[in-house]
Amino acid sequence: MQFIALTSIGIEHLLAEELEQAGVTLGKQSVGSVRFETDNSTAQRICMMTRFATRIMLLIDESEEISDKDALYKFARFQAWQDWFGPTQTFAIEFNGTNTELKNTQFSGLVIKDGVVDYFNDLYEQRPNVDKSEPNIRIIAKLNRDKCALYIDYSGPRLSDRGYRTKQGKAPIREHLAAALVKRSGWLDDITQPLFDPCCGSGTLLIEAAGMANNAPTNTEREFAFKRLPSFRKAKFDIVKAELKEQQQDNNLWLIGSDIDSKLVEVAAQNADRAGVSNTIKFKQGDANQLKSIAKRAGVVISNLPYGERIGSMAELVNLHRNMGVAFKKYFPNWKLALLGTDDSLFKLLKLSREKRYKFKNGPLDAEFNLYELNERQLNQNERATGLNYEGSSAFANRVKKNKQALKSWLKKEQVSAYRVYDADIPEYNVAVDVYNDCAVIFEYAAPKEIEDDVAQKRLQDVITLTAQQLNIEPENIAVKVRKRQKGEAQYTSMDKQNRFEIVEEFGAKFKVNLFDYLDTGLFLDHRLARRFIQENANGKRVLNLFAYTGSVSVHAALGGAKAVTTVDMSKTYLKWAEENFALNELKNTRFRFEQADCLKWLEHAQGQYDLIFLDPPTFSNSKRMKEAFDVQRDHIQLLTWIKNILSPNGTLVFSNNKRGFKMDEVALIGLGLRAENISEKTLSPDFKRNKQIHNSWLITHG
Repeated sequence: MQFIALTSIGIEHLLAEELEQAGVTLGKQSVGSVRFETDNSTAQRICMMTRFATRIMLLIDESEEISDKDALYKFARFQAWQDWFGPTQTFAIEFNGTNTELKNTQFSGLVIKDGVVDYFNDLYEQRPNVDKSEPNIRIIAKLNRDKCALYIDYSGPRLSDRGYRTKQGKAPIREHLAAALVKRSGWLDDITQPLFDPCCGSGTLLIEAAGMANNAPTNTEREFAFKRLPSFRKAKFDIVKAELKEQQQDNNLWLIGSDIDSKLVEVAAQNADRAGVSNTIKFKQGDANQLKSIAKRAGVVISNLPYGERIGSMAELVNLHRNMGVAFKKYFPNWKLALLGTDDSLFKLLKLSREKRYKFKNGPLDAEFNLYELNERQLNQNERATGLNYEGSSAFANRVKKNKQALKSWLKKEQVSAYRVYDADIPEYNVAVDVYNDCAVIFEYAAPKEIEDDVAQKRLQDVITLTAQQLNIEPENIAVKVRKRQKGEAQYTSMDKQNRFEIVEEFGAKFKVNLFDYLDTGLFLDHRLARRFIQENANGKRVLNLFAYTGSVSVHAALGGAKAVTTVDMSKTYLKWAEENFALNELKNTRFRFEQADCLKWLEHAQGQYDLIFLDPPTFSNSKRMKEAFDVQRDHIQLLTWIKNILSPNGTLVFSNNKRGFKMDEVALIGLGLRAENISEKTLSPDFKRNKQIHNSWLITHG
């Protein structure tokens, strides 16, 4: 009988070795799969003991002449389906692949379904029913150009689901991949040495290691698909199952796992208990940033290191990798390291020379598995290699320190708790750094094309470390974001939510800010003085805030005694945020209104009169909720035409935008009967004086 075993990319060779050791005849090895020939009993044994396969399928037939619908139908119609199931059983079709004629997998699946049904109708005058969710038999078809193969699902649900994991961490690793990492780490060559995972999460790596060391079967209690085949014999299956259990050992293992999340440590212990290996693994809470020696004898450190926005800010990751690199050299001499990650620039922060690298797929992510030996050569490397890129980073550090000192008296006088301390002052360090209480946000502007990625990454890593040092801010309180020009229909999207909020104050107003979940924080710091102008001039007036974002201008207007405040924005999220800002400042009045609307459409049909209007439109917008793209340079006169209709005779418009090089069309403005005074310089507070292009501002009144 011919079978195919599926696995993740990068594990095929390990799977082939495992199958060969099981006594099968190996066939073709492809990306993510290995073919083999064997009998039923051995195939069932493999399903119960495989560490590396995710699915086993039984080959029915294959053809290289499936060019169109008719050929596909005949191929399915003339198989001996009664060998695999009967007309009273249910089945489902799973179709993969296309060619020039068969372009729709759902349609191709229906063609095969018709062939199967017609076969049983002709033979028994009875047809089996389709059950997509829980069929008795699942038929899999794979099409590649004109070559099509038909399989029966032999193993059933994913073999990597061993059944011991009910909960997992934020960056889970599949059990079969964990087993592959344990195998590649070399620890199995000597299972008497300690195995330590400093970022153990839900414990998968150590649980798989314990099972492999003790030769424990992986899947003996699950319901396999092959049990529903006519060839299944329970007595023979029970014998194979008993033999596998008899081969299991009970070695004295030295496995240690730690994680900073105490809840995950509890989950790991529970998972180990369900897997039957709780007596061989010791789990404890511990911070990987503060690693210490854990054993007198050298062993292997194995870990799926944190990565990506799903885990936290980049600042935490940079800090973690730097600290781990130092700790490994200091407390783990002669140990071996086996570390999985997705970002080579983070691996470089360990300041270690790797011995080997393997590439894997961890779900949709490209991952690399690096092996290191902490031998004498590694430990004696130039200590300067553990430091920063001092060629330019010291200049950045000095500038941050200097800027902070220069702003000190102003911050104290104005009681400002959110401010910009650095804004691309040094061209090589093209970032902005904003401080919010005891937190910071680093905005990395896109590096010039001539700057290599490695160089840009190194500089950003130095910026993160030095920002934490100079401002005395913990890395977990530093958010790192990248601003890029979006192309086509692309829009800025929120990252995975952390829901961390800070409260900041300015000129008697309080605001909620979120530093980690969005590109912007909820408060545009450069508009601070414009907001103060609104507060100082709002008393007794009807105020309109357009493109209101989180309503900070509206809050200042209300605090300034405005008679009425109308807040307009297209986002429900931001309007809710604006209402929360009002509540935070204990502002409640029936004349404080919040309207969700496309501001352009709202303006076009707006009625009534407003005495004080704040207008801060986006530079460019191609939001899906706007039919036409908006460009502030091209369209500002149209905006002001609409504004004129609702601006009271003695009213004032504060018009602002962030487009560099923006030019007011003064001729067209005069034609509208409006007069503009450029107040850009007056709206730049000390922390933004270094960047006079940060925004443009005008006071516009009737001429």
